Amino acid sequence: MVSTPVVVGLDFGGTKIAVAVGDLSGRRLGATTVDSQVESGGAAEAMARGLTAARELLAEVAPDQELAGVGAATLGIPYDDRVELAPTFPGWGELPFGRLIRDGFPGVPVRLATDVKAAAEAELRWGALAGSDPGLYLNLGTGLAIAIVAGGTVLTGAHGASGEIGYDLRSPADVYVDEAERTILEHVVSGQALETTGSARLGRPVTAADVFTMARTRADAAVLTDEFVRELAMHLANLAIAIDPDRIVVGGGLVRSWDQLEPGLRRALDAAVPFPPELSVARFPSDAPLIGALALGVEAAGVVLGAEAFA
Repeated sequence: MVSTPVVVGLDFGGTKIAVAVGDLSGRRLGATTVDSQVESGGAAEAMARGLTAARELLAEVAPDQELAGVGAATLGIPYDDRVELAPTFPGWGELPFGRLIRDGFPGVPVRLATDVKAAAEAELRWGALAGSDPGLYLNLGTGLAIAIVAGGTVLTGAHGASGEIGYDLRSPADVYVDEAERTILEHVVSGQALETTGSARLGRPVTAADVFTMARTRADAAVLTDEFVRELAMHLANLAIAIDPDRIVVGGGLVRSWDQLEPGLRRALDAAVPFPPELSVARFPSDAPLIGALALGVEAAGVVLGAEAFA
């Protein structure tokens, strides 16, 4: 019997690395996750853990099958010799990202993408952004970014950095000030930011999810989540005014607190945007970047996926 080729998708995030093996139709055969950042190692060790996890998963679920393609998504903007715009993961920017992926799977075609754009691609093809033109994908995870879809594609920008709103100016006082000398939006509105601020102001170490949970019963935590949602809502409304999307979908780890996020975002869009867009949770709220990475692997193998993939 002829074995069916398979592909690997890797999603390198700020807190975890997700890996999946799938067939050429997009059907997932197996998946696993490992920690991105552990106390004993840095960026290079995280990359090694991810590659090892992928090879072990391949050996487990497709031991005798040809590996036809690899897709890798990452926080930041990936190149063969570095990763740009990845400040939340110390040392990640200096890794020769594409080269390490290719060295990990010699002779296998590889495609790279930033994680948020891979997630938007998955939502555009098979999820909540299907048929949207233009549409916005908002990622609320360890970091903060959006992706814009228009004309049936995800816009990358001249340098692959479209949608990196984590670097937004927050007030007129920020104009003319270098990024390193001001507080960028991601330092205030992101999972990592809420964890840092919450731990400082609530008197004990907390995660972003803890802050949202505590906000249901504690006024001091509710102040933090209100500040978070208000600032996010302002930038999201301004984006909607500029782009005029028909739909905004939201993914990432913080959508677990959607019932606390949605009312403020909805209210801001309705109040400020001339033609308020639809607003919803993504179809793949937690694993869209991994699904996008798996799709990249299929494309690297030279296969065009249909709308039924990942259904």
